[in-house]
Amino acid sequence: MASALAAKMGFTSLLRKQARNFNVRICTMESDMEFNCEAKWKGKDLFDFVCRTLGLRETWFFGLQYNIKDTVAWLKMEKKVLDQEVPKEEPITLYFLAKFYPENAEEELVQDITQHLFFLQVKKKILEEEIHCPPEASVLLASYAVHAKYEDYDPSVHKPGFLAKEELLPKRVINLYQMTAEMWEERITACYAEHRGKTRDEAEMEYLKIAQDLDMYGINFFLIRNKKGTDLLLGVDALGLHIYEPDNRLTPKCSFPWNEIRNISYSDKEFTIQPVDKKTSVFKFNSSRLRVNKLILQLCIGNHDLFVRRRRVNSLEVQQMKSQAREERARKQVERQRLQKEKKLREEAERARDELKRRLIQLQDEAHMANDALLRTEQTADLLAEKAQIAEEEAKLLAQKAAEAETEMQRMKATAIRGQEERRLMEQKMLEAEMLALKMAEESERRAKEAELLKLDLQEARESERRAKHKLLEITSRAVYAGMNVHSVAPHRQIPCLSLNLSFEFKDTDMKRLSMEIEKEKVEYMEKSKHLQEQLNELKTEIESLKMKERETPLDVIHNQNTEQGTSKHSNFKKVAISSAACMLDT
Repeated sequence: MASALAAKMGFTSLLRKQARNFNVRICTMESDMEFNCEAKWKGKDLFDFVCRTLGLRETWFFGLQYNIKDTVAWLKMEKKVLDQEVPKEEPITLYFLAKFYPENAEEELVQDITQHLFFLQVKKKILEEEIHCPPEASVLLASYAVHAKYEDYDPSVHKPGFLAKEELLPKRVINLYQMTAEMWEERITACYAEHRGKTRDEAEMEYLKIAQDLDMYGINFFLIRNKKGTDLLLGVDALGLHIYEPDNRLTPKCSFPWNEIRNISYSDKEFTIQPVDKKTSVFKFNSSRLRVNKLILQLCIGNHDLFVRRRRVNSLEVQQMKSQAREERARKQVERQRLQKEKKLREEAERARDELKRRLIQLQDEAHMANDALLRTEQTADLLAEKAQIAEEEAKLLAQKAAEAETEMQRMKATAIRGQEERRLMEQKMLEAEMLALKMAEESERRAKEAELLKLDLQEARESERRAKHKLLEITSRAVYAGMNVHSVAPHRQIPCLSLNLSFEFKDTDMKRLSMEIEKEKVEYMEKSKHLQEQLNELKTEIESLKMKERETPLDVIHNQNTEQGTSKHSNFKKVAISSAACMLDT
């Protein structure tokens, strides 16, 4: 029983102990962290724990922010964490952010971690367009952001497209120009290449030095109304308070520097700003909620304190931090110079090594080439020896061939002499043949003339034959007619009729003799014509190969056709004569 009671009491104490702790998730611009905190921790306890974890000593710029309804709030340092309006769900999410901005980042930001957190936060606000940035400044800031991430530009490493997945420019700037992502990258890379030699910290500081000159840098805006009910914007930053029109956050209508403000207070939703100059009227405005007035007052107090602090001698802590920072920067500078020197020496050594390698490779190549050349020389010598032997053999062969050629030349000369004699004989034969051809042509012409004469004689003979036949027919017809008269009229006159018959017989014998002579001459003429025709055909065959047919006249063509058909002048004449005789007989 006692043991059960003790176990129950131990479990109760464990629950009570567990109830005194809570989990917190701290979101920085670089990473998220989770802590287990005690219930009694105040805001300062948690804030200091986070700063120690980050190694941050410039704590006065930062705070822990959380979301509440439709606005934000900052964790109060003097109150317990669980007593504030933080989210009740565990882990409780808080954002470690810069609450106040420096007037001059290069002079005020000492630690590298402080500078880095400011760089990330300002970069995020510019990309999300909470801080307006002109296009040209956006490109320059993007180049420093790229240098802070990739350090020195190296064309062999940072090739086109290496920024394709990087968010470097506000969407407003990208949409403002008809430029492709490649064109933007080209311009950013051109600026990035000019930052060679800078460290990451130096690139981030250059980024902040440009960003701190932007009109909306480090300003917290709140919607307010003046006494007339006109909507205005109140801007709180490191230099003072500024009043803007709602549609113009770049140019304030009026400003109240911190050194000209004597007091700031609020009552419920009304906020009052009292200037140092008592002659100047008090500026009053109303905010939407009391919580907003509390936040405005909190930011005003913090910025005013920092404004006064900057104009005083730095505290020992700050002096110590700056001294350490200077020493650290000097040490880093020395270290960087040493590294650069070593890098330079290493690059020179690498170049020398590369040069030696190149020279070694060159010497090796030259050695290989020399060996190859030596081998080729030896091979060439062997080949030359073989060629010399072959040349010697060829010389012998050539000498032998020369002797053979001499013999052949003598033989060819003799052959040429014989050829000349034969050519002379052939030329003589050709002359004789030409003379014979001329003679044959003359003979042909003579025979042609004789043929013409014979044709004339033949025609005369045929004419004589025709006249004889005609005369014979007349005589015959007369004799018949006379006989008929003798028998019918005077029978006593028969002796004259006998004498006529004798006369007829005599003339018929004479005609036969004449016909035989004509046939004999005709046979002789045909034989002579046949011989002449053979000679003409032979001449035609000899000159046929030299004929140019394209120059033939129509008459030549007709003549060739008649020759091929076997027709001639005489055959045509006979045909015509026969057809004429037939016609006469028919008649």
